[in-house]
Amino acid sequence: MELTEFYANEGKEIVISADGKNYARHAIETHFVQIGESYVELVEKYVKPIYQSGDILFSSEKIIALCQGRIVTEEEVSPGIWARILSRFVRQTPAGPGMGLPMKMQFAINHCGLAKVLLAAVCAGFDTFRGVHGTFYKMLGREVSGLDGFYGEDIPEYEHIGIRVPSEPDRVCDEVWQETGVMMVIVDANDLGIELLGTSGKLRNCPETALLDLIADNPAGQGRQFTPFILVRECCL
Repeated sequence: MELTEFYANEGKEIVISADGKNYARHAIETHFVQIGESYVELVEKYVKPIYQSGDILFSSEKIIALCQGRIVTEEEVSPGIWARILSRFVRQTPAGPGMGLPMKMQFAINHCGLAKVLLAAVCAGFDTFRGVHGTFYKMLGREVSGLDGFYGEDIPEYEHIGIRVPSEPDRVCDEVWQETGVMMVIVDANDLGIELLGTSGKLRNCPETALLDLIADNPAGQGRQFTPFILVRECCL
């Protein structure tokens, strides 16, 4: 695949510079992935035909979680009184309402316990007055901060389900490498920031910041782009 065939979502650049080198990013469009599909088969179908040695594949954590069936239903998180009250005090960000949705707050209560959620809410309130944000999510952990879905403005199909963080993301990356020969990184990305969740074995010696710099602008996008895979290739310009 020639660099002239690389595709970037609207508002994103194909070629960027990082650590003194140039890299081209290709946003790979897929079908609308359903719960329980095989992430190995997705990589084989959409990535393997264009993959070259030395490329790095960045995968959305949401797609991996869907394949693993890491789903929460509305019935499992029917909001109680505490979830409804606490969700009213959550600051909404450009990335979405987050725990401002009562169902997501109920998930936090179910997963962590009401006492811990109340403590996190109190601490977050005090920290907000000091100009410190993110305390609530830091105290409750990845399962809470990484919960997606229950919000259909961009993707209506996700309005009635919650999507949890993927299980064992390092193992997933290793499996993809063993089955397909594709080096993969799993990230939780939105327009506010990007967090690395898992990497293939060969990439674990790379500094985390060096990997994240390659997709710092979230080239996969945050709406209905259907580009959960970003192929990154070093290039000479």
